Amino acid sequence: MTDHATEPSTPDAARVLRGQRAYLSGLNAEGRVTDHYLALGYERLEERWRGAAGEIDLIFWKDEVFVFVEVKASKRFAGAAEHLRPAQMKRIMRSAEDYIGRQPKGLLSDMRIDVALVDETGAIEVIENALM
Repeated sequence: MTDHATEPSTPDAARVLRGQRAYLSGLNAEGRVTDHYLALGYERLEERWRGAAGEIDLIFWKDEVFVFVEVKASKRFAGAAEHLRPAQMKRIMRSAEDYIGRQPKGLLSDMRIDVALVDETGAIEVIENALM
C-alpha cells in the first residue's frame, strides 16, 4: 500500500517539494561549512549577505582577511563543483567587491573567495582562492 499523503499530486507540487528539499539541503551544507570555518578560528560576519550584485553565502574574517565562501552541495564533490557556472562566479566577485567597498579600507582590504564543496555524507572540501 502506498502512502499517498507524502506523494505530490501534481507536477507543480513535485517541483515545490524538490525546491524545499534543495533549500533545506543548502542550509544544512552552509551550517556544516560554517562550523568548519569556526573550528579553524574564523569569525563569521555574515550569512546569505545580499548586495547590489547578488548574494554571498558566508563571509568570515581571520587575520585581517575577509573570506567570502560560496557553498555548493551535491552527491559528489565533482558534481558540487560543476554547479558553479561562469556567470555565478562573476556575480560572486562583484558581490565581494560591493561588500569590501563598504569597509573602512575599501578595496584596499585583503580578501579571498573560497568555494566549499559538500558531498552527500556531509564531508567538506574547501578550495581557497577559487575565483582568483
